[in-house]
Amino acid sequence: MSRRPARAEQPPDTGDQTPGNQVLTLPNLISFGRLLGVPLFLYLFLVTRADVAAIVVLAIGGTTDWVDGWIARRLHQVSRLGELLDPLADRLYILATLIAFTAREIVPWQFTAALLARELLLLGSLAVLRRYGYGPPPVHYVGKTATFLLLAAFPVLLLATEWSAGATATAAIGWGLAWWGLVLYWVAGAMYVVQAARLVRAARGPGAAA
Repeated sequence: MSRRPARAEQPPDTGDQTPGNQVLTLPNLISFGRLLGVPLFLYLFLVTRADVAAIVVLAIGGTTDWVDGWIARRLHQVSRLGELLDPLADRLYILATLIAFTAREIVPWQFTAALLARELLLLGSLAVLRRYGYGPPPVHYVGKTATFLLLAAFPVLLLATEWSAGATATAAIGWGLAWWGLVLYWVAGAMYVVQAARLVRAARGPGAAA
C-alpha cells in the first residue's frame, strides 16, 4: 500500500522572503486592481467596441505584471495571497484576451487552442499535486517571461488593427512577441510538469510504486 504524506511540505521558494498571511497590502491591492481590469477590458472590447480604451486597459494590465511582485519584495510584503493573485491575474488576462481576440478574428483559433492546451496540461499537473498534499509550484522565471511577452503582444496586435499607417510593422512586432511567448509558455509548462513528477515520486517514497 502506497504511503501518502499527512501533510506534504510546500516546494521550497527560491525567493529570500518567507510569505506571510497579510491580505490588505499594497501589492495585493494592485493585483486586485489588475483583476478588475479583466471584465473592464471585455466590456470595452466586446460590448462597446471602444478599442482604444481597451488597448489602454490591456497595456496597463500587462505592464503592471511585475509591479506587484517588485513592490512586495521592496516593502517586505510578500504574502501567500499575493503569490496566488499574481499568476491568477496573469492567466485571466491571457485567457480573456484570447477569447475576445478569437471572437473578433484578431488571432487565429489555432493560436488560442495552443495556449489553452498548455493551461489544461498545467491544471492536470496541479490536480495531481493537490492529491499528494502539495500546493502550486513556485512561478518560474521562464513562465514569467512568457507571460510578459504575451501580455506585451496583445495590445500591440490590437493596435495594429487600429493604426492603418503602421499596421504591417506593428503586426510583425506583435506576432513576434506572441510566438516567442507561446514557445516559452510551453517550455515553462514542461518544466512545471517535470517538477510535479519529481514531487509526486518523492511523496510516494522509494517503495510506493508497485
